[in-house]
Amino acid sequence: MAKIKITPEEFKKFSKYVLDISGISLEVGKEYLLETRLHPIINRLGASSYAELLQKAKTDFKKEIENDIIDAVSTNETYFFRDKSPFELLQHKIFPDLIDRHTKKNPTGKPTLRLWSAANSTGQEIYSIAITLLEMGITPDKYNIKLFGTDISDAAIAQASYGLYNKFEIQRGLDPRRLNRYFDKVDNDQYKIKDEVRALAQFKKMNLMKPFVGLGKFDIVLCRNVMIYFTSQDRKRIYQNISKVMEPYGYLLIGSTESLVNDTDIFSSKRYLNSIFYQFKE
Repeated sequence: MAKIKITPEEFKKFSKYVLDISGISLEVGKEYLLETRLHPIINRLGASSYAELLQKAKTDFKKEIENDIIDAVSTNETYFFRDKSPFELLQHKIFPDLIDRHTKKNPTGKPTLRLWSAANSTGQEIYSIAITLLEMGITPDKYNIKLFGTDISDAAIAQASYGLYNKFEIQRGLDPRRLNRYFDKVDNDQYKIKDEVRALAQFKKMNLMKPFVGLGKFDIVLCRNVMIYFTSQDRKRIYQNISKVMEPYGYLLIGSTESLVNDTDIFSSKRYLNSIFYQFKE
C-alpha cells in the first residue's frame, strides 16, 4: 500500500496525542517521521487516514494501538558502550569513589551500588555498565549491585529483558573479546547475553512524564540522549523528579551533546578526563 500523507490538521492533532501519551514533542517539520514510523500500523489496521488511525487508537480500551504508536515513535537508537567516555568515567572515577564511600561507611558489609538508566532503550547501556563492573572485579559475591533500566516502549523493554541481539546490534560497539566472553551465539544472526550479566539488571516500562513511584534512591542516574524529545518545561520537571531519587552525593550523567543550562540549576557540572558529570550544588 502506498504511504498515506498526513495533512497539517492531522499532524497537529496527532502530535498533541503523542505528546499527551508519551511526552515526546513533535514539531512541525517532523511529518515525515510520523509517516515513516506509523505506515506499518496504518497498513495493518487498514486505516485510510491518520485521522482514522487516531480515532482507532483513542477508542482502543486495551491500549494496544497506543502502545504500538509509542513503540514506533520513540527513538531506540542505541549501541553497546555508546560514546565510550561515560563508561571510562564510571570505571576510573565514579565506581571507585562510590565503593570507597560505601566501604568506609560500612566496613564489614557488602557495599551497595544502585544505578538507574532512565532511557534504557533495548538494554545496551545497562549491559555495557554491567560488563564494566564485572571487568573491574565488582561482582555480586562481593557487592550488592542493583542496575535498573526503564523505557517507555514495551518492545524495547521486552528485548532488554531477554537480552537477545542480532548481528548488526552486536557489531555496534562490541569488540570480539567481549562478544565471546559475555554472549552466547544462538544462531548465525542472534546473540544472547550470558546469565551472569543478565542477572545484574532489572527492567521496567516507565514514562518519565509520570510520577516516579517506588524507585528508591540511586547512587548514579544516567539520562542520556532522551531530553531532546521533550519540551523545555517538561525537561525541567523531569530533572526535578530525578533529583528526588538521587542520593545527596549522587552522580547524574547526560548525553555528551546535552546541557542542563536552560533546564535546571539544581546541579553543578564537574569534569574528569574528557567527561562531564553532575552533582548537587553544595
